[in-house]
Amino acid sequence: MTTQWFFMLLIAGLMLIGAEVFIPGGVLGVIGGLALIAAASIGFAIFPAGIATVIAIGMILMVGIVIVLWIKLFPHTGIGRQMTAMRDLKDAKGTEDNLADLVGKTGITRSALHPAGYIEVDNRRIDVVTQGEMIDSNTPVRITAVEGNRVIVEARPPGNQAVN
Repeated sequence: MTTQWFFMLLIAGLMLIGAEVFIPGGVLGVIGGLALIAAASIGFAIFPAGIATVIAIGMILMVGIVIVLWIKLFPHTGIGRQMTAMRDLKDAKGTEDNLADLVGKTGITRSALHPAGYIEVDNRRIDVVTQGEMIDSNTPVRITAVEGNRVIVEARPPGNQAVN
């Protein structure tokens, strides 16, 4: 019976460590590691000292080999390609170009701003935010500021409804 526990904990530990890749958070990896430690403890109790030491060293080597193979092979599998970035992001931009040029322009809300939404300016859809006020859809607005990718708008006062 104890030998069965040894093999069940060994297999469960390896499977939980492998599942950690798909369900990140550390919990499965910690439980898998504890299962491997329990399997090693049982191995020292039921096997002669020399064999138990070889089994413990073998477990450590097996986990190391699995991790190295995983790092080398997993990114080239179908699931690995979906889960990892396969290109460098040196040309990626964190902000959209020419947003600062929009300050002072007017547009029309194409969604209700509660307080975020989007407007249309110069036939361009722009994600915007207000200073906290709610603005209905199809309302003229003016862009008051741009902070990085954050475009801030305010409702245009009545009587001044022309749109640029």
